[in-house]
Amino acid sequence: MKASVAEFVQIGRLAQQMDEQGLDAIVARAGINFTYLSGMVYPGTLARHLDLADSPRGVYLVWPRSGEPRMVVNAIAEGLARRDSYVEHFDVYEGYIEPPVERLAKVIVDMGLAESRVGFETNFISMADGSTLRSRLPRMQIADSTQLMDTVRAVKTPAELTLFKRGADLLDDAFLACFPTVRPGMRERDLHAALVAHCLAGGSEFTHGILNSGRNTIPYAGESDFAFAAADAIRTDYVAYVKGYPGHQSRCAVVGQPSAEQQQQYAAVRDIYRAANDKLIPGRTAGEVYQFVVERFAAIGVTYKSMLAGHSVGAWWHQQEPVISRDNPRRLEEGMVIAMEPHVDHWHIQDMFVIRANGPELISDKFPTDKIFACG
Repeated sequence: MKASVAEFVQIGRLAQQMDEQGLDAIVARAGINFTYLSGMVYPGTLARHLDLADSPRGVYLVWPRSGEPRMVVNAIAEGLARRDSYVEHFDVYEGYIEPPVERLAKVIVDMGLAESRVGFETNFISMADGSTLRSRLPRMQIADSTQLMDTVRAVKTPAELTLFKRGADLLDDAFLACFPTVRPGMRERDLHAALVAHCLAGGSEFTHGILNSGRNTIPYAGESDFAFAAADAIRTDYVAYVKGYPGHQSRCAVVGQPSAEQQQQYAAVRDIYRAANDKLIPGRTAGEVYQFVVERFAAIGVTYKSMLAGHSVGAWWHQQEPVISRDNPRRLEEGMVIAMEPHVDHWHIQDMFVIRANGPELISDKFPTDKIFACG
């Protein structure tokens, strides 16, 4: 049974934003907005086509301020959309024969929007497609709906929170199952493969992550043939998507028993991490939370170098606005979900929190973070 659009889309918030910007419709092409508004998740090759702005098999969702939404979809991607999406009206084109933007222009005319003000993701729609739209629809006003959609998606519905929790529990179950198997000589890629396999077997449609030995210090150069040794710290940063919504956590472990020095380093990062989590309250800016992290690390003699200390999460892509970054003026709101991750080197703790009026509520609560996990 299909879910109701009202379960996952902040319809009232979207309508208010469209009215404030005078938009008669929004066209969603980017994965984060298409997935959010369509209520479906494209897998594999179809997912890649969704992320490629110049795909000859691209899909669009046209969401009018009044009336029913319509989906422009190629014949290969049609079946899954009809089965899973909230949308009931599909305009099907033949990929590689008819450019998808040409069919989009026809649909906009058919919906009576050819002389209307329509929002597009100007940070995603290609210059070529923009040129085609202006040529075919010279009286249509093109507006940027990127920030509008960021604002709409940022506050979550109860159904969205349920999927975040499922993903978070699945990912922590993987950590709890796989960390005990680590021994000296095991490769990074072996542990990575075990974590991903556990998530996929448990119901995640897509899982990815970062995994390094503390001696492998190049970011994003992990999951390799590098072999763990006794006393190695293990840094992780994983995302497990369930129906398009991510569980997103980072857990710390050591091969064998952690040394006193490792425990001390971990405790220092953990305490700052927890203090920063407590700053997630409605009305505070993302930049203020970041500055708090910088100042707390400075107080223990550490220069905080990461460009972020956390970020929102949402459908399709795990890093969304607001990002907890330097001078970000975006204010936190009740109902937002933030993945907090102030970290230094391989000591990387990350959890997801719902912002509530009385303080942040932990979503990813299955894995204890009081101490470093001792593998083996």
